[in-house]
Amino acid sequence: MTDILTQAITLLNDRFLGYALMSALLCAGLYFTVATRFVQFARPKEMWRLMLGRTDSSQEKGHISSFQAFAISTASRVGTGNIAGVALAITVGGPGAVFWMWLCAVIGAASAFAESTLAQVYKVKSGAHFRGGPAYYMQTALGNRKLGMAFSVIITLTFAFVFNSVQSNTIAQSLDATFRINPFLTGVMVAGLTAVIIFGGLKRIAKFSAFIVPIFALGYIAITLIVVLMNLEKLPGVLGMIVSDAFSLRNVAGGALGATIMTGARRGLFSNEAGMGSAPNAAATANISHPVKQGYVQAFSVFIDTLGICSCTAFIVMLGNYQAFPGLEGIALTQKTLSSQLGSFGNYCISASVLLFAFTSIIGNYYYGQANVEFLTRKRWVMAAFRTGVSVMVLLGAVLQLKLVWNMADLFMSVMALMNIYAILRLRRQVLDVLADYRAQKEAGKDPVFNPAHVPSVQHADAWTK
Repeated sequence: MTDILTQAITLLNDRFLGYALMSALLCAGLYFTVATRFVQFARPKEMWRLMLGRTDSSQEKGHISSFQAFAISTASRVGTGNIAGVALAITVGGPGAVFWMWLCAVIGAASAFAESTLAQVYKVKSGAHFRGGPAYYMQTALGNRKLGMAFSVIITLTFAFVFNSVQSNTIAQSLDATFRINPFLTGVMVAGLTAVIIFGGLKRIAKFSAFIVPIFALGYIAITLIVVLMNLEKLPGVLGMIVSDAFSLRNVAGGALGATIMTGARRGLFSNEAGMGSAPNAAATANISHPVKQGYVQAFSVFIDTLGICSCTAFIVMLGNYQAFPGLEGIALTQKTLSSQLGSFGNYCISASVLLFAFTSIIGNYYYGQANVEFLTRKRWVMAAFRTGVSVMVLLGAVLQLKLVWNMADLFMSVMALMNIYAILRLRRQVLDVLADYRAQKEAGKDPVFNPAHVPSVQHADAWTK
C-alpha cells in the first residue's frame, strides 16, 4: 500500500504539479524581469555592498543585519541538492542541463527580489526583531488570513519537519559510508547541536548562519578552483559542451531536448527556491532602511546558489569525466569524480561538504517554520513544543527511511509555491511602486529610506510607521 501511494504521489508531482509549478515560476520570473526593467542586473556592485551591510545607515545594535538575513536564507537554500541534484541533472539531461539551470536562475532572481521586497514591506515587529514572509503579506496586503494560515502550516510541516529529517538522513548516510559512524550516533549529535542553536532564538540562528555560511561556500569554491586549475586546458571544452548540448540538433532529432531543458530548469528553480515563498521568511528579519535593499540581497543570493555553488558541482563532475563512471549518480557520482582528481582527499571533502550543507539547511529550514508558527500563535509552550519536535525529527531522520514522506513533502512544496506565486503576482503593483520609490531616491543622491505614505498602493505597512 505504501509503495502504491508513493508511486501515485511521484506521478502527480512529475506529471502535473511539477510542470505546473515550473511554468508558474518561469512566468512569474519573466514578468518581474521585464516589469522591473531587469532589476536582478541593475546594480551588481550595490547588491554586493548591501549584502555586506556597508551602505545601510539605519542598522542598530542588537537587530538582525542584512548579511545575517542573507545567511539564514542561504543556509536553507544551499543544501545537499547542490551536490546530488546537479550531478543527477547532468546524468539525466546531459551537459546542456547546466545551461538551462543557469538561465532559470537568472530569470528566477527577479521573483526572489519581488517576494523578499514584499516580505520587508509587510514585516511585523517581534520583540527586538522582525518577522514576516508570504503568510504575513497574504494576510495584510491581500486580506486573506485563511490563505496565510494554510501557507504557514504547509511550509512548517515541509521545511521544519520533513526536509530537516531528510537532511539528517543524508548526513548520517554520508558519515556512515565514509567513516563508518553509526547513524543513530550521528542522529543524536546532529539533533543535540540543532537543539542548542534553535533554542537560542533568532539571534543565535543568525550568528551561526553568518559564521558558517561563508566557510562552507568559500571552501567548496576553493576545492572547485583546485580542480579547475588542474584541468585548465579542458575548461573551454567543458563550457563549449554545456552550450552546444543545450541547443544540440542531435537532441532535437532524438527528442531529448525537452528532457535537457526540463531537467536543467527544475534543478535551477528548485535549488535556488526563487519564488517559492521560503526565503522571504528570512528576508523579513533584516533591519534596513528600505525594503528594496533586502530584495537586492536575496536576488544576489540566487546567483550565489546556482551560478556559484551548483556550478561548482557541475565543473567537478564534468572535469572529472563523469561518463567514465556509468551507473553512478547524485552524491556518489560527485564523490567519485572528485576523488578521481584529488584521491581519497576528495571523499573527505564531499563528506565535509554534505555535513556542512545539510546541517546549515536544517537551521535555515527550522527558522522558516518558526516564523510561520509565530504567525499562527504566539504561545510560548507551542514554540517550545515545536523546537522539541524539530529536534526529535532530526534524530529520527538519521535512522529511518523516509521515501514516502519525502514525496509528500515535494507535493506540499509545490502547493506552497503556487500559493506564493499567486500572492506576489496579485501584489505586483506594490512591488513596482516600492522599487520606483527606491530608484527615485537613488537618482536624487539619497540613501533611500522607506515611508509608506509616499507609496499610495502600500497599506498597513505598520512596521515602517514611526
